[in-house]
Amino acid sequence: MKNRWTDSGAEQARVRWAEAHGTDFALRCYTADLIGREPGLVLHGGGNVSFKQTLRDLLGNEIDAIHVKGSGCDLAGIEPGGLPALDLGFLRSLRALEVLDDDAMANAFRTHLFEASAPTPSIETLLHAFLPHRYVDHSHADALLALTNQPDGELRVRAALGDRVAVLPYVAPGFELARAVADLYEANPRVDAIVLLQHGLVTFGEDARSSYDRHIEIVDACERFIADRAAARSLTVAFATPDSPATLAARVAPLLRGLVALPIDDEDRRFIRSVFEWRATDSVLDFVNSAEAATLARTGPLTTDHLIRTGPFPLFVEQPNWSDDEALRQQLREAIETYRGEYRSYVTDHGGSLDGVDPSPAVILLPGAGVFCRGRTKRDARVAADITEHALATKAAAHAIGTYTALSREHLYPMEFRAMQRAKLDSRPERPLERKIVVISGGAGAIGAAVAETCARAGAHVVVSDLDPDRVEIVVRRVEQACEPGCAYGIVMDVTDETSVRDGYAETCRHFGGVDVVVPNAGIAHVAALENLAVDDFRRVLEVNAVGYMLFMREGIRVLRRQGLGGHIVVNASKNVFGPGKDFGAYSASKAAGHQLGKVAAIELAVDNIRVNMINADAVFGDEQVPSGLWATVGPERARSRGMKTEDLPEYYRERNLLKTRVYGRHVGNAVVFFASDATPTTGATLPVDGGVVEAFPR
Repeated sequence: MKNRWTDSGAEQARVRWAEAHGTDFALRCYTADLIGREPGLVLHGGGNVSFKQTLRDLLGNEIDAIHVKGSGCDLAGIEPGGLPALDLGFLRSLRALEVLDDDAMANAFRTHLFEASAPTPSIETLLHAFLPHRYVDHSHADALLALTNQPDGELRVRAALGDRVAVLPYVAPGFELARAVADLYEANPRVDAIVLLQHGLVTFGEDARSSYDRHIEIVDACERFIADRAAARSLTVAFATPDSPATLAARVAPLLRGLVALPIDDEDRRFIRSVFEWRATDSVLDFVNSAEAATLARTGPLTTDHLIRTGPFPLFVEQPNWSDDEALRQQLREAIETYRGEYRSYVTDHGGSLDGVDPSPAVILLPGAGVFCRGRTKRDARVAADITEHALATKAAAHAIGTYTALSREHLYPMEFRAMQRAKLDSRPERPLERKIVVISGGAGAIGAAVAETCARAGAHVVVSDLDPDRVEIVVRRVEQACEPGCAYGIVMDVTDETSVRDGYAETCRHFGGVDVVVPNAGIAHVAALENLAVDDFRRVLEVNAVGYMLFMREGIRVLRRQGLGGHIVVNASKNVFGPGKDFGAYSASKAAGHQLGKVAAIELAVDNIRVNMINADAVFGDEQVPSGLWATVGPERARSRGMKTEDLPEYYRERNLLKTRVYGRHVGNAVVFFASDATPTTGATLPVDGGVVEAFPR
């Protein structure tokens, strides 16, 4: 492992933070960030660091203080605010207690913060407080865990590191561990570090660099020790398939997503859905395709810190039947039901309640395809996948030098359901489209971009598909900036090309796991009176607005049915369906065709609880960043036919509707959200979004 300290990096930290917080605190943030950016040390909120100094209270009294990472905060990119300060003298006095439960400990932390609004300090706060050093670093280094998670873990640690470390058998994080670590250090005051078996590494020092240097040196020594002994015992290839992992992933993802979903309302047939992350790196495939995978996959996580993300054990599906789709579906169904039964027993056997517990696997390993991880959001799924990738590689390394051995379920259960740990999970209220995946054609246009952002604000993950890759990138970036990273994904798609549409849905399934809401929206227009309308122009408009809608809907229907969760198709038709305009025959006819396809789909798909509804919008012009391509094309001619300037068109369309209002893309997005949120049991309906155009009233 490379030591990433540089004098220039340290100087940048001083420049950034020293004036307000002091040089020592600046360097604390610097080395914390170095640790946080090393995935072989910590992942997503894992690990911990601390720093001790003297602070003054409002009366000018000097008080010994400790800064500890806030619970769940990432070390990567951490700033001073992520290291709340507590009264060190009070915390150290707690060591005299015989017992301190989590509620009392958390209350003690909150009531002895220097800032009432600071993040809640880590569960490991007392471990850092009870050690005497100014700087303490704690990680869950993969290489160290490959040594400690063995039947003879202490012997292997000693062989790799000698007497420079003290070794502590597993103790659950919190008060008991803090006391055990302090006692062990006081009995071995000359050690450079403390190794926590099946947990991690703690180093310390009087300055930031010495603690960090020791941390890297020790982990590097573990890596070298493993490398010297692992060459002769690698994983054995036992599974092969002629299909690529990408092909298999696209095929199986909707099946998995449907099967792991939990029904929540029998009458409305609604489900708790998930967003997926798929991984098929070389190391992942080496693992899942190996003869050892079935045994290693059943073992628990590297450390209890990962439990809330991955659960106590993954689902491994042996010998997937990739050649028979229905047989594969049944195989997956049985495997998931077996897993749920085992997980329920795991909970009840340890005295837990199943209320509010999702017993479905968070991690699914499939030979041939790789690994699928799921979560409430794409970010959650990615966190689980990152942890899983490291877990598989570390288990393989442990196997190469011995026998990987995880903690018993008696140790895992209390940590998985520990309130201080579960508080790290996303607790935001569910939004109308939470956990749903919305796919939009023409997503880089004025309406499509607005629909994407509106749906994302309502909690959805959105796929922006369009022909123009540059505009797709702009819209994805815009949606993520408005909402959150990972909520939008761009795909270049030609709706008139069957292969392109099919490939686009395959990519959607690989990226998010499936589809819940299909929004046919891509459209073009042409201005010409019928007597002057060229057949090629008419066909060109029909090809996009009618054939394109059919292809986009058809492939979406296939995914929706494969999932078996119901879903929505929301057709963006047009005010012109009921209120056509002169010189707009090609556009009006094509939009009417798309509208009629929606009605037919509503009839055909009701049996699958797939609701199909139409939106008839009028004249959406977009904005400077995402202007309407359609109006850029036809606007000048539409203006000339009305004897006005192009820039006068928005006002003209506002004045002609009953409400005297301008129609924006977000209004169309609001209509999509309404239909897709299951607010009413509606299918086959047409909702005008036009401010009230009398001749376009649905009839």
